[in-house]
Amino acid sequence: MNIGIFTDTYYPLVNGVVTSTLLLEKELTRLGHKVYVFTTTNPNDKSKSPRLFRLPSMPFVFLPSQRVTILYSPKLLLNLGKFDLDIIHTQTEFPVGIFGRMVAEFHKVPTVHTYHTMYEDYVHYIANGHLITKSMARRFSRIFCNRARAVIAPTQKTRDVLNQYGVKRPIVILPTGIDFEPFERSSYDEEELQQLKDGFGIQKQDKVILFIGRLAKEKSIDVIIRQMPHIVKKSPHVKFLIVGDGPVKNSLVNLSKELAVYEHIVFAGEQPWRTIGKFYQLGDVFISASTTETQGLTYIEAMASRLPVIAKQDPSIENIIENGETGFTFESGEELPAIVYEVLANPNRTATIVNHAYENIASLSSKQFALNVEALYEDVIAHYTKRKENHR
Repeated sequence: MNIGIFTDTYYPLVNGVVTSTLLLEKELTRLGHKVYVFTTTNPNDKSKSPRLFRLPSMPFVFLPSQRVTILYSPKLLLNLGKFDLDIIHTQTEFPVGIFGRMVAEFHKVPTVHTYHTMYEDYVHYIANGHLITKSMARRFSRIFCNRARAVIAPTQKTRDVLNQYGVKRPIVILPTGIDFEPFERSSYDEEELQQLKDGFGIQKQDKVILFIGRLAKEKSIDVIIRQMPHIVKKSPHVKFLIVGDGPVKNSLVNLSKELAVYEHIVFAGEQPWRTIGKFYQLGDVFISASTTETQGLTYIEAMASRLPVIAKQDPSIENIIENGETGFTFESGEELPAIVYEVLANPNRTATIVNHAYENIASLSSKQFALNVEALYEDVIAHYTKRKENHR
């Protein structure tokens, strides 16, 4: 098949959409398909690929770390016919995703759409929620999804939300897979990992609480930091390693200083996606307090890295994290100090839970994910072709 993927975020940006897109592109190519990616320009990426097309873009005024396409090229729209695309897969609902819809309509190509983000949880980024409301985000999501032939939802939670929005198109639950190899401890040299720890001021006796992700309000990292004084009291040799960057970094730094735990917190900054597996090896336990995930790929990556996971209870982690069986969950931040202590103080029980978690995610390989998406493409194309023939 000739496949066109349209996404507003792509490497070298680091987020769940980019991870999903890169893995899908890699595995579909491995299966013998031609995959063309259409995305925004990025001044930090000078690499070239014959199947990567970057559309002119500029920083998004409300969120400068993200970029938005500023023009659609009529010439590109016309020339895309030469790729003879069999299917178009949109990964976002914004300008490049909209361009993907335009291409699909102009060249009569069926589309599949993946709904990655609960936008009603993100409207605060635009004029503090006054310009675009939650109801507007829901309506826009419904309209966009209903223009696709099929919608991919990473979890049951996402499908339930889309059904509530009024999406009528078929919604298929396909969790994004991961490539397990970069998260295996055996892939890294122990001396190299210790040097990395030394660079962050993490001593050999320190136990590391790890968070990897964007430093944004909806990630609720402040919930963890507010519990650090109590965590440190119960477990003195603990460091909280935060890998990522984002708009709330300064406020998190200030909060850690106000609570007198700054020396126990390491802000490692954003790290390249292609080496992120190495940073999971620095942790002893992974924590997230976010409840806005559609799937929570970082939980799965942590499990693949053989890390115990502590997560805020949320429908997005159902069937992935079962409290006391494949991980640990909490309802309020006040529960964290006791859970962290339990995880670190009972290595044998924790190891058993880690092994159960690893077994539980065994089916979430990137190869299987690509095979599932490939099957969906074939089904959509077959139904689209039959419908066109019936209307002749």
